[in-house]
Amino acid sequence: MTHSRRDFLGSLARLAVAGAAVTLSPSALAAAAMAVQPKSRRLCFEHTHTGKSLDIVYAVGDRYVPDSLAKLNAFLRDHYSGRIGHMDPRLFDLLYRLRLTLDSKRPIEVISAFRTADTNAELRRKGHGGVAKKSLHMEGKAIDLNIPGVSLADLRDAAKGLRKGGVGYYPRDGFVHVDTGPVRTW
Repeated sequence: MTHSRRDFLGSLARLAVAGAAVTLSPSALAAAAMAVQPKSRRLCFEHTHTGKSLDIVYAVGDRYVPDSLAKLNAFLRDHYSGRIGHMDPRLFDLLYRLRLTLDSKRPIEVISAFRTADTNAELRRKGHGGVAKKSLHMEGKAIDLNIPGVSLADLRDAAKGLRKGGVGYYPRDGFVHVDTGPVRTW
C-alpha cells in the first residue's frame, strides 16, 4: 500500500494537534530527560501514613540531583509534625542497591523516615517498640520500610548482605529498619 504526501502531512498534522494537547512543564521534561540518562538512579515510594507516592530520579552518575533531594526530604518528612529534615543521600543509594539486589520494581512502602527529637521522645514515651533514644531517624539516616511482594525475611537478609549500615527486623510490626550508621543487626 502506498501513501501519498497528502496522507503523510495529514498524519503529521494530527500528531501535532495531539501533541499540543499534552504539554509538559519544564520540570517534567527535565525529569523525563534525567530518567533516560545512563547511570540514572531512580526510586519509587508509597508512604503508608500520608498516602502519597513519589517516583524520582535522585542521582545521575556520581552526582545527586539537588531538586530531587529536596523533594525526597519533603516526602520523607516527620509525618507526625510535618517538619522536614535533611535525609542522608547515602540512604537513597542503600535503598537503590536493595531494590536491585531484590530485583524489585515495586514501590518501597515507607513506614517512618525522618523524625524530630520531639516525635522520637513521644513515641518512646508511648512505648512504641524499637524507638531508640538516639535514633538515626532524627539525623535523616534511617528508614523503616516494606516492599510488597518481598518477604520481610528476604528484605532483611538482602539489607544485611549489603553491609552498608544497621538492619533491624520487626516482623510483628511488618517492616525492616535500614540506616547508614555502623554495620549492626537486631
